[in-house]
Formats: sequence, structure tokens, C-alpha cells
Amino acid sequence: MFLKLYFVALPVFFVIDMVWLGLVAKTFYKKHLGFLMRPDIIWPAAIAFYLLFVVGLVLFVIEPAVQSASWPRALISGALFGLICYATYDLSNLATLKDWPVIVTAVDLAWGATVTASVSVITFFFAKQFKLS
Repeated sequence: MFLKLYFVALPVFFVIDMVWLGLVAKTFYKKHLGFLMRPDIIWPAAIAFYLLFVVGLVLFVIEPAVQSASWPRALISGALFGLICYATYDLSNLATLKDWPVIVTAVDLAWGATVTASVSVITFFFAKQFKLS
């Protein structure tokens, strides 16, 4: 079941996050982090993030929610997992990097919780609909 859920969650997460990063919040990040941003993306690092993040998401959130047949568990655990993971990055940056904007940390924590909860619930209902468990 893990691989089936993984290959549902991965493209869902990637697409939603690309819409966020490429369209919705692009100017926000450029405004607040433009002084730190690279002109080009190092895609192997970005891809590694997506591949690893979704492993944790499926293993710790989606699979247990599907097994317990509980979409509220997917929602709440997804939001908490996203908050914790994004906090690892953003709070570390806030603690250690000069001029890291507090507003970026706040927005990223909210986004991490939102996107991860959303992907968890979408994948849960997809799994239920197509009997992936």
C-alpha cells in the first residue's frame, strides 16, 4: 500500500506546491528573500526534498489514516506533520541566519500545515475511492 499512496501523494504535493511557489507566493518570496535567492534552482536538491518529504508524509500520516479509515486523522496529522517539518527549516533559519524575515517564517509555517493537510486528505479520499488499501 505504501508505494500506491506514495505515487498518489507525490504528484499532488508537487503540483500544489509549484502553484504556490510559482504563482501565488512568488512575489512574496522575492520581496522578502530576494537577497538570498539563487537565479537558478538546483533541481536535484529540490527533487530530493519532495521525494523524502512524501516518504515521511505517507509513512507517518497518510498510511495510518487510511488504515484507520479516518479522514480527520489525515487532516490533523497532516497539518501537524507539515507544521513540524516546515518549522524545522524556518525556525532554524530564523535562529541562525542574519536578516531572516519573521514574516517568511509565519507564512511558511501556515503553508506547510495547509499543503500537507490538503495532500493528506486528497490522497486519503483517492485511496478510499480507488481502494488502494
